[in-house]
Parts: sequence; structure tokens; C-alpha cells
Amino acid sequence: MRVLIVDDHPIVASGCRALLAGDPEIAILEASDAESGEQAFVAEHPDICVLDINLPTVSGFELARRILAHAATARIIMFSMNDDPIFATRAIEIGAKGYVSKSGDPCDLVEAIREVGKGGVYLPPGIAQKIAFAGPALAQSPLSKLTSRELEILRLLSAGKSLSEIAWLVHSSYKTVANTSSIMRQKLGVRTSAELVRLAIENSLA
Repeated sequence: MRVLIVDDHPIVASGCRALLAGDPEIAILEASDAESGEQAFVAEHPDICVLDINLPTVSGFELARRILAHAATARIIMFSMNDDPIFATRAIEIGAKGYVSKSGDPCDLVEAIREVGKGGVYLPPGIAQKIAFAGPALAQSPLSKLTSRELEILRLLSAGKSLSEIAWLVHSSYKTVANTSSIMRQKLGVRTSAELVRLAIENSLA
């Protein structure tokens, strides 16, 4: 089984290699950003993709969308420092087969790869429990009002990107990104991009 790990932190990538080194049936491929990750997927056709959400340019959400555009049956596991159930929910909505928190048990990633490799799906018990019992709290989170594409644009805004830069990064038009930004302000009840950025920071998106 060939596993593509896309993460820009060498220590994380090294840790993943160490975790999986004991399984002779697993071969590790690596990339450090969305662009090289997409290229590796197209060239190598890995069985599973493990994608960090917080990549240097566009996020793992955007990379997942691109990979699934190449192959609708691609098996993707999102890997993130954030165990907020909103992010796990959005990952599942865009087509990921698993979601693992970097702050959780390292064995969760191994279990996720094995389960998704067999054609199943995987959420660590803690995250699954948060989703199941979040109820009103999940709905009250400002981020719950945003789609995965809106979360991506908000993340890029908070990183200081202009609307033109964001349009280029997410392969969209300036008009579409500007409209999306306007829709987000309406959804979140804010009036300026600066307020959007502050909200992103307050919710650990930046």
C-alpha cells in the first residue's frame, strides 16, 4: 500500500515514517505543499493520501478537492492540529474518509490508514464523540456557518492574501472570491475584511 503524506513540517513527516516503518506492506511518499502533493498524486497514484490541513499555500481542504477532481474514489485522511468537530465535519463533507488530530494518540493515524486502506472510514473515538454530542454548541460556532471553500478563503484572508491572490491560489475568478467574501461577512454578521480576519484568529483558523 502506497501512502502519500503531505505535510510541511519535517518533524511530523519523520514521525509518520517512524510510525509506519514497522509495516513492510506500506511504502511512504512525501510532499510538503498542495502543489507538490497534487503532482505526486497524479504521478504516483497512491492508495491513500494523508493531508495536513494547514499547508503553506492553499490548505489540505483545497488539495483534497483537487485530488478528488482527478480521482473521485481517492482515499483521503485529513491530518490536523485542530480537533474542532467543525473541521472534521467539513472534511467528511468534501469526501475525506478519515480525520485524525495531531494532538491525539499517534496510533490513531496508523489505525486510520489501515481502516481506510480496507475501504472503510475512520474517526478517532474522541472526535466522533465530539461530533455526536456537540449539538447546539456545534451550531453556535461561527465557523459552522461556513462551507469548506469559505473556510479556505477565510484562512487565506487571515494569512494576508489579497482577493486577487486568493483567486489565483484556489483556481477561481476574482469575482467569485469577492462574492464569497461578501457572503461570509453576511453569514457572520461582520462588515469588514478586518473583522473577518479577527474572527478567524479567535477561532484558531489563522
